[in-house]
Amino acid sequence: MLDEKNRYKILKSLESRPEISQRELAKELGISLGKVNFCINALVAKGLVKVNNFQSNPNKRGYIYLLTPRGIEAKANLTMEFLKIKMQEYEALSHEIESLQYEVAQLQEVKS
Repeated sequence: MLDEKNRYKILKSLESRPEISQRELAKELGISLGKVNFCINALVAKGLVKVNNFQSNPNKRGYIYLLTPRGIEAKANLTMEFLKIKMQEYEALSHEIESLQYEVAQLQEVKS
């Protein structure tokens, strides 16, 4: 259930907004609250995220999610992997666009 894509998205969100609630995170990422809870618990179990209560929160239900040094390293590694994947997708898309442009140009020559 904790695939690399969700792990990356959650680590990225928690790093930028450590005070985010699981409900907000679920809405932001477009996944269920249960999946977010499962993923965060898995990240905590792996030692990538540390969870603390807000001391100043009056209802004591708010948490802050901090990436551990291992979490920061894991996010960096996932970022590099996703960059490679996105660059490959970009190259493939660029070639497809060039091919389509060539095809359109050929069709326009035939029409003329």
